[in-house]
Amino acid sequence: MSAAQRLAEARELLAEHPVVDGHNDLPWALRKQVRYDLDQRDIAGDQSAYLHTDIPRLRAGGVGAQFWSVYVSTELTGDEAVSATLEQVDAVDQLIGRYPADLVRALTADDMEAARAEGRIASLMGAEGGHSINNSLATLRALHQLGVRYMTLTHNDTLDWADSATDEPRHGGLTDFGREVVREMNRVGMLVDLSHVAATTMRDALAVSAAPVVFSHSSARAVCDHPRNIPDDVLAQLPANGGVAMATFVPKFILPAAVEWTLAADENLRAHGLHHLDTTPEAMALHRAFEAERPRPVATAATVADHLDHMREVAGVDHIGIGGDYDGTAFTPSGLDDVAGYPNLIAELLARGWSKTDLAKLTWSNAVRALRDAEAVARDLSASRGPSNAVIQPV
Repeated sequence: MSAAQRLAEARELLAEHPVVDGHNDLPWALRKQVRYDLDQRDIAGDQSAYLHTDIPRLRAGGVGAQFWSVYVSTELTGDEAVSATLEQVDAVDQLIGRYPADLVRALTADDMEAARAEGRIASLMGAEGGHSINNSLATLRALHQLGVRYMTLTHNDTLDWADSATDEPRHGGLTDFGREVVREMNRVGMLVDLSHVAATTMRDALAVSAAPVVFSHSSARAVCDHPRNIPDDVLAQLPANGGVAMATFVPKFILPAAVEWTLAADENLRAHGLHHLDTTPEAMALHRAFEAERPRPVATAATVADHLDHMREVAGVDHIGIGGDYDGTAFTPSGLDDVAGYPNLIAELLARGWSKTDLAKLTWSNAVRALRDAEAVARDLSASRGPSNAVIQPV
């Protein structure tokens, strides 16, 4: 079969079994670039000059469901972080309201299936970082009521109750309050997302969680030894838990050669007074100038496929998915440049002998099942116990 035939076959498969993508940072990009002025970033048309994401490219990429990240920076703390998270939730609501022919609010697995049947993109939300709840289980419940269906326990910084993968550990994983956060997420039906957390936190959460966990955008540490990736012993626990590890496309997490280059590029941004995660036009201009002097190692769809091959081998095909992290990263792999690129990944996997049945699990059914199973656990738990009002105990 030729490459062109494989790509055509990939598009056909995605028409029936579209991508559930675990993580897209479009709301944060809209906040940083235009303060949610959707007239300036009308995603009904081509926004490729500014964004990885718009509706025509989502359609071209075969995306059927998107977890929109309602991330806020860990530079925001306390009530300021909570307010900014609420603004992010509102931004997703605005997008859904503005583009009803293409986007539809989804809160459940059934909603996802209904959206697929209607030919619309199921729009779910995930909060990226437990700083968004400001140590309050009531705030966690309020976010769930607003439609947030997963929370990443940490972002890049260690919290009062959970260690991050990219900060100094303080707890050896989860504290007692952190375990209670997991239990309360199980009770309300919010998926526990273990991207960004330390491996100790991953293991602690898996030991506590009665519901499937997800990794919304993480790849295999055995393939690229970065702390943002998942160790094999954790991947091996997913079958018993029912969880799903969603491979990310971020080059510095998947391509060993890109790690050192990205550290230098990030430092270049800081030297110019910008945050290292900034993807505004000003930041990207600095990146392009840096890249002109120091060529960037480039990942490809094959790089991502290497991770998925390994993740399938260790966790099993029922426990893997896709979480691109578009609009949350300055750089993307060649062939996966934006949200239109998913067919290229599927074509690569077809070339490696992945069956259509396995690909349908990867793109659609695994993620839907995880949410459905979390809903079932929540029904059982909420029938046997009420809301937790636990607080962090003073040291």
